[in-house]
Amino acid sequence: MQKNQTIRFDPGSTGPLAGVRVLDLSRLVAGNMLSLQLGDFGADVIKIEPPSGDPLRDWKDEGQSLHWKTYGRNKRSVMLNLREPGAMAALKALVPGADVFIENYRPGTLEKMGLGPEVLHAINPRLIIVRISGFGQTGPYAQHPGFGTLVEAMSGFAARTGFPDREPVLPPLALADMISGIFGAQAVTMALLAREKGHAGGQVIDLSLLEPMFSVLGPEAAIYKLTGKVKERVGSASNTTAPRNVYRCRDGKYIALSGSTQTVAMRIFDAIGRPDMKDDPRFRTNADRLRHRAEVDAALGAWFAERTRDEALASMRAAGATVGPVYDIADIVSDPHFNERGIIVDVEDADNGTLPMHNILPRLSQTPGVWRRPAPRLGEHTREVLVEAGLPEEEIAALTGEEQGT
Repeated sequence: MQKNQTIRFDPGSTGPLAGVRVLDLSRLVAGNMLSLQLGDFGADVIKIEPPSGDPLRDWKDEGQSLHWKTYGRNKRSVMLNLREPGAMAALKALVPGADVFIENYRPGTLEKMGLGPEVLHAINPRLIIVRISGFGQTGPYAQHPGFGTLVEAMSGFAARTGFPDREPVLPPLALADMISGIFGAQAVTMALLAREKGHAGGQVIDLSLLEPMFSVLGPEAAIYKLTGKVKERVGSASNTTAPRNVYRCRDGKYIALSGSTQTVAMRIFDAIGRPDMKDDPRFRTNADRLRHRAEVDAALGAWFAERTRDEALASMRAAGATVGPVYDIADIVSDPHFNERGIIVDVEDADNGTLPMHNILPRLSQTPGVWRRPAPRLGEHTREVLVEAGLPEEEIAALTGEEQGT
């Protein structure tokens, strides 16, 4: 295993979003992914958590909340039971000093809590409110449960993933949530810039999981309109270019290959010792190769099966073909490129000494992201944040239980 760069937290470090305060009431992945992007670049992210904590804390491996340790970094935790009037008053006291407010309740719930956009904007007209839901704040499906699994199915993504003779395949991770979180961070920075330039004041961002996930399909709707055809699942192949697939090598390892341009496709045929395929009418153009994809894959599959992964990679790369190994996490953590680029870093961790996680991205040359604090314990910063908000000492003591000596 390669030795990763070791990261030490520096609470005094600042990033390009320094001075931006975020109140994050969301739970699980999408909202945490959104606020992670903001926190990594210097925003003061305050997680408002119920006494049970963000459910992401309960996603454990070997008894540790590794999801929370990763997505909770660069945040502060305030524990408030918003069913209690005093806690709701404390939350409202935080709103005037906030720039961004994130929530992912079912549409209409925020209004029932007395925290609808009209109420929040009356307190702070400059507030940017991000409302995350499965299907958006309006429409026939607005009240449907907003889990990413449902969105990955209904967006058309699952129907395009897998093999034609088997069931559609859902991603084995929270893909819809992660994509929406990234879209949400982009939306927040655009709204902050618009506010700074005087183009807008506070506004509401209606962020569904469905629409970013659907956007990943690209021109599928246009293709369907013009052709009337629904594209079938093709496994690791492509409906657009050939050759493109995953091939098994002699040592049982896999290689991914893409011949998405004519020049590269011709190089691939040379690399496997089949220059005759370049002039064969079945394989001469991309359209020809798509119609005869099975024959192309058979020729390539036979060639890869006779070589180890390393041998095949060396031959293909020498020929100028576009190939790459199919990595699992064990391959990734031992790969020198991941190490030299610092894609994975070892972050100081109270339970493990250090813990590997993905580095801050994207990479900005002048205003890079910052490592300010590890993922907080539940309610770790309740007193600190409420003092900053100017709440009277007796109210803080009541909210934190200190009046009972706890």
